[in-house]
Amino acid sequence: MEMRGSPLFLIQLLYLLLPLLVSEGCPLYCSCRNRRVICSGRKLTSGSLPTAFPADTVEIQLHDNRLTSLPNGLLDPLTHLRSVSLHGNPWVCDCGVLYLRSWLLKQEDRSLYRNVTCNSPPGLQGRLVMYLVEEEVLDSCQYWYCNLALASQLALFILIGVQAVLLVFLIYFLRRYEKLSREARHTGEESFAGGETENEYVLLKDRTA
Repeated sequence: MEMRGSPLFLIQLLYLLLPLLVSEGCPLYCSCRNRRVICSGRKLTSGSLPTAFPADTVEIQLHDNRLTSLPNGLLDPLTHLRSVSLHGNPWVCDCGVLYLRSWLLKQEDRSLYRNVTCNSPPGLQGRLVMYLVEEEVLDSCQYWYCNLALASQLALFILIGVQAVLLVFLIYFLRRYEKLSREARHTGEESFAGGETENEYVLLKDRTA
């Protein structure tokens, strides 16, 4: 009886484990079903977004999150991918949006992405990401790079100033230490010379006595 019941038990066990086997490799914070990866409404940011998806994924739902950009090359390995829902995210249309824009332009059915719009900067707010002119995006990048360069130069000047102050203090303390050492050495020599004179005086006194 046990031998005959074993195949039935294995079938039941496999039936129970099948959902787990199918969902193997499903990204964190997402759920997977029928080659669809559902990550919508999970408050995902660009930092907490999965770094990879199952290779056989045909659909990804990323709408209604807090995404501002997509990592370069994130969707490129997914050769079976047919659609990605991206609306409802606060996309920042600066240098970080260039990959998303490039990927959208490669899609055959662009009507699926007419609701993917810029949330910032103010000059591009409400614009469709895939129809952004590259020069517009690069202009915002240049401003960002200029601010970064200015901040870097300011930090460098502050660092040089701090190093200069420390160098001045170091030179001052070294000279002070040298002066104190010289005075201590001179005092020691005088004490030693005074001790010898006193000893000679005692010896002469003893002889005359």
